Amino acid sequence: MATRQGLDSSIVNRLGADEQALFLAVKAEFDSGDVRVWTGTDDLSINSETYTGAGELLAISETQENIDLSSQGISISLNGMDSTVLNIALTENYQNRFVTIFLGYVMGGTNEVAGVVTIFKGRMTALTVADDPEGATIAIDAENRLIDLDRPSNLRYTKESQNFLHSGDTAFNRIASIQDKEIVWGKSSSVTGGGGGSGGSRSDAIRRNKQEQR
Repeated sequence: MATRQGLDSSIVNRLGADEQALFLAVKAEFDSGDVRVWTGTDDLSINSETYTGAGELLAISETQENIDLSSQGISISLNGMDSTVLNIALTENYQNRFVTIFLGYVMGGTNEVAGVVTIFKGRMTALTVADDPEGATIAIDAENRLIDLDRPSNLRYTKESQNFLHSGDTAFNRIASIQDKEIVWGKSSSVTGGGGGSGGSRSDAIRRNKQEQR
């Protein structure tokens, strides 16, 4: 893991330490705002954003990385969530919203972050809520962002698709007019000269010259 792309020196140094204080943090990006929690207690600051401590109430399934860059999904569950988080889960549009999971280190005995690395980033595909006397449990299933490589874009090299991406762009305005256009390449043709005279192409002149020599 020490050779993984995106690891800064603080993380590499921690990997070689005899004692390590690891944590996981989750950032779920809903339309009305982000839900940020981590596996410790109290608040934690990551990249100038505050994460609320969920302790053992936050559970994350195993993450996998393959050399063939195949997409691997992940599951996240939050137990005993308050009414604010529960209301987001019940009313917000969640599909295709981003969710990011960080692995990080804290300074021993404190909530000071020594370094973090992104171990998963993808889009939410399913969200379920189970309510019981002990509190609500929210489960999120997410697909790795590599799944986007298997999705058709449904965009074409046409004026309409280009204006959908960039309104007013005229780059593809003449694409339709050249679809059935015949382009003559390497074929001789007559050329009319000025003053009413007629002439021919160089190949025609050479052909006539050879005939005259015979």
